[in-house]
Amino acid sequence: MKLTAKEDIEAPIDEVFGQLTDFENHERAGLRRGAQVERTEQPRVRGEGQTWQIGLDYRGKRRVFSVTLHAMDPPNSLHFICTSKAMAGELIVELVPLSRRRTRVSVALDVKAKTLVSRIFLQSLRLAKGRVSQGFALRVGAFLGAVEDRLAKLTQG
Repeated sequence: MKLTAKEDIEAPIDEVFGQLTDFENHERAGLRRGAQVERTEQPRVRGEGQTWQIGLDYRGKRRVFSVTLHAMDPPNSLHFICTSKAMAGELIVELVPLSRRRTRVSVALDVKAKTLVSRIFLQSLRLAKGRVSQGFALRVGAFLGAVEDRLAKLTQG
């Protein structure tokens, strides 16, 4: 199942990319929301090859998955690979400069099932694709809105 979203941000592409790659901030945000986030690569690297083990509660059950920063093309794109026992997916974030102070961010998530139960789950999501796509776009928009607000505060203060 593939989900996509696009948002325009009032900030230069380099600053947006910097915020998107502030992984320590994302780790803290996940911890504040109740997720278990742990860096797993040894030795610790910065950039391609970074990996995280993430655990969170979803529908009353603990879900654990691994996320790897597979490829990075500063300041144009990020490519993540996500895997769990039941599913595998790719998250691709692309940035396009629209002007010196405006950037378009495109996010694509492609999830594939590994088990019969996850196939059934994904099929139920496909049946509600409009609602699921809208929810995905709203979450991406909220996240990127927060990035835009953070950048606006940095330039003002």
